[in-house]
Amino acid sequence: MKQIPGGVTAPKGFTASGVHCGVKKGKGDGNQPPMSKMPEVLEDKKDLALIVSEQPCVAAAVYTMNRVKAAPLYVTMDHLENGEAQAIVANSGNANACAPNSHEHAEEMCQLAAQATGLKASDFVVASTGVIGQELNIEAIAKGMPAAAAALSKNGSDDAANAIMTTDTVKKELSVTCSIGGKTVTIGAIAKGSGMIHPNMGTMLCFVTTDCAITHEMLTEALHEIVPRTFNRVTVDGDTSTNDMCVVLANAMAGNELIEWKDDNYTVFYKTLHYVFEQLARNIAADGEGASKLITCTVSDARSEESAERLAKAVVGSSLVKAAMFGADANWGRVLCAMGYSKAPFRPEFVDVKFASAVGEILVCHQGAGVDFDEEAAKSILSQDEVIILVDLHEGEHLATCWGCDLTYDYVKINGDYRT
Repeated sequence: MKQIPGGVTAPKGFTASGVHCGVKKGKGDGNQPPMSKMPEVLEDKKDLALIVSEQPCVAAAVYTMNRVKAAPLYVTMDHLENGEAQAIVANSGNANACAPNSHEHAEEMCQLAAQATGLKASDFVVASTGVIGQELNIEAIAKGMPAAAAALSKNGSDDAANAIMTTDTVKKELSVTCSIGGKTVTIGAIAKGSGMIHPNMGTMLCFVTTDCAITHEMLTEALHEIVPRTFNRVTVDGDTSTNDMCVVLANAMAGNELIEWKDDNYTVFYKTLHYVFEQLARNIAADGEGASKLITCTVSDARSEESAERLAKAVVGSSLVKAAMFGADANWGRVLCAMGYSKAPFRPEFVDVKFASAVGEILVCHQGAGVDFDEEAAKSILSQDEVIILVDLHEGEHLATCWGCDLTYDYVKINGDYRT
């Protein structure tokens, strides 16, 4: 496996673009954090993205578990019923959820993209992100679509990644290669996600491209196995969005032997896709709204992977743990407390807890009780960009890792006037 530049256009046969069309009527996205956190001028913020394959693709997707789903998800579900797609169109600045004419506008976005690219409307996955409940400015998208189509290029992944950002402060983009049956296969991805993030995907969009030859059944199975172990193990603030979507397009242009069984080639593809998703999941957690550090929690020696995951999610999702990490306070009792209300089985009297980071690690709890430790050393460890909470249950052979971020003053500032 090798990381390379290029994002969603790194695989053979894919182009992408991102343009500013003024979804927020010339005021930029409107969903951005304070100007001090944003390098670009909001009036020029890209808000319309296209990703197009030269060839039809096998397609698979997963969606938010929120019962309230945005119209683009239903349109995408309909378009992917045959397991095929060839392109993606997405906007930021408006979620097109619970809004007037939302379904019609989602369909129209596909039609506009089809007219501009020469494809069929049913060839498109459609996605939106931004404010819920406000009617989509479809006129701006109609005006911007020809420019988006004209801008499609092999260098367009960066623009597309920026066009789907809302409160993100950094783009999420990755591409890697692997060898399958003697052929070089590439997987590229862009994602967005910063707030309203909670297991069952959070406010995230993830668009993945690959030139791998793989059946719809195998692609779907890989996606449904990996997402629960990556994106569904991220939490920022306990809220699950209405617009979440992760979609993979595979156009088979790498020329590898078709993956249609869980053989060695499938294993290589699976591990590569898992790596991509895990890195993006970490990036989303680290870029949590207002966050100053990434929190990683690994629960090991558990009775089952499910119980380890439940415990780790409770820890990274605890507001008190998150606040303690913001203050670099080694308040390990909050970790044990969060585990206790997770409803996962474990024996507190067996539990060890360590805090770790790039500068070292320190034991703070042994067999469910506090131990003497150097507070200054602990503060130094917890002051790093990534803090790791290591929990050993001493009960089994299973483990799980979940990701979150600290809770800062800026989270309230960003969300206090998010709509207005």
